[in-house]
Amino acid sequence: MANNINKKFISTLLPKRTQNSNKSTYGRILNIAGSAFYPGAAYLSSVSALRIGAGYVSLACIPQLINVISSMAPEITYLPLNSSSIGCIDSNNNIKDLSSYNVISLGCGITTNESTKKFILELISLINERQRLIIDADGINIIAMNKSNIYLKNAIITPHPKELSRLLNVSVAEINDNREKYARITSQTYECITVLKGNQTIVTNGEKIYINQSGNSALAKAGTGDVLTGIIAGLAAQKLSPLDAALVGVFIHGLSGDIASSDMTEYSVLASDVIEYIPFALKEIITEE
Repeated sequence: MANNINKKFISTLLPKRTQNSNKSTYGRILNIAGSAFYPGAAYLSSVSALRIGAGYVSLACIPQLINVISSMAPEITYLPLNSSSIGCIDSNNNIKDLSSYNVISLGCGITTNESTKKFILELISLINERQRLIIDADGINIIAMNKSNIYLKNAIITPHPKELSRLLNVSVAEINDNREKYARITSQTYECITVLKGNQTIVTNGEKIYINQSGNSALAKAGTGDVLTGIIAGLAAQKLSPLDAALVGVFIHGLSGDIASSDMTEYSVLASDVIEYIPFALKEIITEE
């Protein structure tokens, strides 16, 4: 039987803040995102992690994105990655010290270029069991292209139905007709937390199924999935378990869209607006405590 994700439930899971703290208290995220084709994905997935309360976000991206994004978000730090000739992450990159990050998020806007694919697969193999891994978008597509020897235990993956279709070799129509079934199969197959996006987003660890009760059509717009990835990463950085980070993340994402659309209508909300409404969603949830 599925459980509903609602405000009262989420209020019991929200990470706590303490006055005796510093930026490291609330986690350090390495976000591998963006390309010349999708610079916005790198921005949205990084800023949303900070807005939800993470202490530190380092964006690993190609150099041509850094000047643009840093002018919009001076709070982010940067790890330049070598670029391929077409503006994607090159395979000739070596991130020497992953140990300083407790969360790694990847996939937003990176493309599935062959050089990028090689880099991402190698990076995933280096992540240790103490680190939290959040995979979205092209990160999921890369895994779908290379299913063997992929270790995803306790990772959080955030596919929409088409991405899940590629991962499971099942039609989109079949997935949409049996969303709970295929979300559960994914988590059982990869030993991960699955966030199957869509109307009433499903979250599962392969055993329990949760159905989100926040959100509306305002979130059916480019970039909102990048925001969700950042929110979940930010919550995982604050030491929520993978399942709890996913549950809280999808609800706050949806509630932010609900509050934004009440001001702007469901037509006009942008992904960047969802980030700006995260504080209002948090205030609503905190009042439930």
